[in-house]
Amino acid sequence: MAPRGETRERVLRTAAELFQRQGYHGTGLNQVLAESGAPKGSLYFHFPDGKEQLASESVALGGREVGDSLAQAVIGAPDGRSGVAAMGEYFAAGLLESDFTKGCPVATVALESAAESEPIRTACDAVYGEWQEGIALALRHWGVPEDRVDPLAATVLSSLQGAVMLARVQKDVTVIRTVTAQLGDLIDQATR
Repeated sequence: MAPRGETRERVLRTAAELFQRQGYHGTGLNQVLAESGAPKGSLYFHFPDGKEQLASESVALGGREVGDSLAQAVIGAPDGRSGVAAMGEYFAAGLLESDFTKGCPVATVALESAAESEPIRTACDAVYGEWQEGIALALRHWGVPEDRVDPLAATVLSSLQGAVMLARVQKDVTVIRTVTAQLGDLIDQATR
């Protein structure tokens, strides 16, 4: 028998993967249990509020992991242009590796469920807030004036999210590279 925390983690990670690929409504609890290999009764034991709690926690987990990866992508970037390019390449690589089956772990769930579920909306908002704060921190480091940091961070985040969605639909990451080049121009203009 698996330790209590191990089963919970396995269910959570399996759900995060499925929600990222299939969305909230396209993912059934029976599928999560089957693919995680967890016993049927374990779902409501670990997630007493059911699918909504599982989705909220999955978004938080996936969001933290992507946020950490994005931070690593920009740490070594000497300037904003190369930093946003690194963020774009992180998302492009994920799309290519999954043959465009996996999009953003937040957007896939947010688009279909945030309006109908306050816990899911809150989880998505928290992740996007953390990502935006990380982008703002990087922009400050790259010399963007303080009065431009927050609006530019919002522009970078929303542009990247839109580019990832378009790339997934088009099955081509070119749009990500085009958008990050344009964002690089905006950052260059802000630092002049």
